[in-house]
Amino acid sequence: MDQPSATLILKRGRERPVLNRHPWIFSGAVARLVGEPAPGDLVTVADHNGAALATGYYNAQSQIQVRLLSWEPERAIDEGFWRGRLQQALEGRSTISKEAESGNTPTTALRLVNAEADGLPGLVVDRYGDYVVMQCLTLGIELRKDSLVEMLVDLLHPAGILERSDVDVRVKEGLQPVVKTLYGDEPPAELTIQENGFGFLVDVHRGHKTGFYLDQRDNRVAVGRRPIMAGREVLNVFAYTGAFGVFAAAVGAKQIVQVDSSVAALETAERNMQLNGFERPEDEYIAGDAFEVLRYFRDEGRQFDAVILDPPKFAHSQAQVQRAARGYKDLNWLALRLLRPNGILATFSCSGLVSAELFQKIVFGAALDAGRDVQIMQYLGQAADHPILLSFPESAYLKGLLCRVL
Repeated sequence: MDQPSATLILKRGRERPVLNRHPWIFSGAVARLVGEPAPGDLVTVADHNGAALATGYYNAQSQIQVRLLSWEPERAIDEGFWRGRLQQALEGRSTISKEAESGNTPTTALRLVNAEADGLPGLVVDRYGDYVVMQCLTLGIELRKDSLVEMLVDLLHPAGILERSDVDVRVKEGLQPVVKTLYGDEPPAELTIQENGFGFLVDVHRGHKTGFYLDQRDNRVAVGRRPIMAGREVLNVFAYTGAFGVFAAAVGAKQIVQVDSSVAALETAERNMQLNGFERPEDEYIAGDAFEVLRYFRDEGRQFDAVILDPPKFAHSQAQVQRAARGYKDLNWLALRLLRPNGILATFSCSGLVSAELFQKIVFGAALDAGRDVQIMQYLGQAADHPILLSFPESAYLKGLLCRVL
């Protein structure tokens, strides 16, 4: 059983986030350590008077020095704790799973563990059919990985578990990137999943995130409704493997132009269309920088009835937020210039440091500069299997606007 090896004393007045059950303690809040914890060890977190407040795991190399696990300082952080948290996360998806597996629109890919939002900071677990893909993003989780894999095998009985810990945040934790099979069979180079009745090819070894943008599941349904997309010429920017395009084609979009920087992703996008029975010679697949392609369309006077913008994260730190805001504004301004009257704009940001309020202001600024009146038809966010913890607003990272451009 893990036992705290030290006590971390907070500076005077810095206990409020802990009392509010925020799971991160930054280095600037730390007054001193009583004891000598090894990297990844459990520590008791106490206020400036020494009163115990919580327990978490410690890493001096990270700016986030403690990730909190429990606000009951006397609670044992043992195998029962970790198993209980995993079971709680899985139970939270039980309704989604039952709905996904029933009816005429099956879904076989879901997020099962969403890190801090599920009380398991640093751990992401996604299911793709018979296989599980996990990410160990912090040292605390890395050191407990083997035990967590055993629990996941016992709880899920997967054909195999693949680790996709190849993200930049690992470097900040002093860890190297890792991609390897941890249990059972290695997933094939390409899996086929079902999402709301449509098939998609997924590369869990090298694809974005753990292979697919599971967090956009509900938004693909919202944007891909018949009244929104039927009969329209659609521009899908940062298309990746074309999931938004498949939903648009299914309701009768007239033409779909898919833009992405990756030729391989666009080839998969075209194959995904074919997989779902959409052989459409009128569609286009354009590999290139999204900003350059949009400017080229603007200069050529090309117009569309709908534009979907799903860019990657622009802000990876607070210092990058202003630059990210300029990027989002430029991107949306270009899109607004390309839309015909009564066009549809579906625009997203997955930068957690860009709030929903700020993102809406950015899009408003783009509309003002473009001389367009824009109505918000619907606010969009991450899918239900990516829950948001109220005490951890950073977990609400994906935000979107479905707009009508007058």
